[in-house]
Amino acid sequence: MRCQRRLSFQLPLPTSSSSFSSSTPSFGTSKSNSSSSHRNNTTTMMVPERASLILRRFLLLVAVSLCFLVLFKTFSPNYSLLRFSSASLSSIPFDDSSLVSDEARLEKVLKDAAMKDKTVILTTLNDAWATPNSVIDLFLESFRIGDHTRRLLNHLVIVALDQKAFARCLVIHTHCFSLVSEGVDFHQEAYFMTPDYLKMMWRRIDFLRSVLEMGYNFVFTDADIMWFRDPFPRFYLDADFQIACDHFVGDSDDVQNRPNGGFNYVKSNNRSIEFYKFWYSSHETYPGYHDQDVLNIIKFHPFIMEIGLKMKFLDTAYFGGLCEPSKDLNQVCTMHANCCYGLNSKLNDLRIMLQDWKQFLSLPPNLKRLSILSWRVPQNCSLDSLQHYDSPAPEKDAQGLQE
Repeated sequence: MRCQRRLSFQLPLPTSSSSFSSSTPSFGTSKSNSSSSHRNNTTTMMVPERASLILRRFLLLVAVSLCFLVLFKTFSPNYSLLRFSSASLSSIPFDDSSLVSDEARLEKVLKDAAMKDKTVILTTLNDAWATPNSVIDLFLESFRIGDHTRRLLNHLVIVALDQKAFARCLVIHTHCFSLVSEGVDFHQEAYFMTPDYLKMMWRRIDFLRSVLEMGYNFVFTDADIMWFRDPFPRFYLDADFQIACDHFVGDSDDVQNRPNGGFNYVKSNNRSIEFYKFWYSSHETYPGYHDQDVLNIIKFHPFIMEIGLKMKFLDTAYFGGLCEPSKDLNQVCTMHANCCYGLNSKLNDLRIMLQDWKQFLSLPPNLKRLSILSWRVPQNCSLDSLQHYDSPAPEKDAQGLQE
C-alpha cells in the first residue's frame, strides 16, 4: 500500500484511480499482492522514460526554432537594415521610417565631406542628368582634369532629387544625400519656369538654408558648371554671400550685376541664415517667380542692409558662362552652360568646352601665356534666341535645379 500511495502521488493515472475506488481495501492472498506490486513497479519505471522523451522533443524544438531565427536574421531585408554601417545609414533614400532622421543623415554626410573650416561643395542631381555620359559625368570629369580641383571632389556632396539619381550617385561618387520633395516628381528634365522647375528651385533655397543652420559654409554649384581651377583663391574673404553672374558690370559691390543662382559661396552665420529665410519667404510675396528673379528684386531691399549682409558679385572673367564667357583660359575658374535651351544642346556645348580646356592644357607654358586659344562655345546654345540682359527674366534652360 505504501507503494500504491507513492505512485498515485507521482502520476495520478485515471486507470489506477478507478481501480482504487472500485475495490475495497483488502489484504488478500500474496498472489494478488504480487501482481499489483508488479504493475505498480512497471508504471514507476515508465515515468522517467516519458520525461526523458518529452525533454528530448523539447530540446529538438528549441534547436529547430533557433535555426529558423538565424536564417530569418540573415536573409530578412528588414532585419538587414539594422546591420548597415553609419555610412550607409547616412544615405538611405525616401523612407520616413528610416532608422535615423533626415537631419541626422544630412549631418553625417556633411561631416564626412567637410573641409577643416566646415565648408562643403554641393550640387543637385536628378535622373535626367544622371544617366551615363550625361551632365554629371562631364561635371566630375572637369574636377579630375582641372587645375588643383581633383582634391575638391573629396568635399563634394551630390544631393539626389529622385531614387534613380541617388542610385547612380552611389556608383560614381562617395558623398551622396537623398532629398525628397513631397508631391513632386523630379526625375524628368524640368524646363525653365514650368511649375516643377519653380518647386525645385525653391526647394533648393530652403535646403541650403538648413545647411547654413547646421553650421556649414557651402559652395553651391549647378552640375552644368565645369570646374577648371580651384575657385577659393578668387573668393572674397569679407563676404557673407557671393554669387556668380550672367552679366558682370565691372564692380563686385554693384547690385546692378545680374546674379545667377547656379553658383554661390556662402558662409554660415546669423546674417546669411536670416537672408536665406527672407529669400525663401519672398517666393510667397512674388508667386510665379523663380529664385533668381526674386533675388534680383530683394537685393535692393532695406532688409539686406538691416541684417548687415555683405554681398559680393563674382567677376565673369573668373566665373564665366555661355551668357558671358571668360575670355582668358589662364584665369578662368568655372564655366557655366547657362543661357541654353535643351539638354542635348547643353551636352554638346559642355563637351566642346571640355575639349577646349584639354587642348589648352596640352600647350607648352609659353603658348599658354600668349592666350592664343579661346572658347568655341556657345554653339548649339545660341544666344540669339535669348532676351537681352536688361530684360526682366532672361530665359535659361534647367535640368531640375539647374539653369
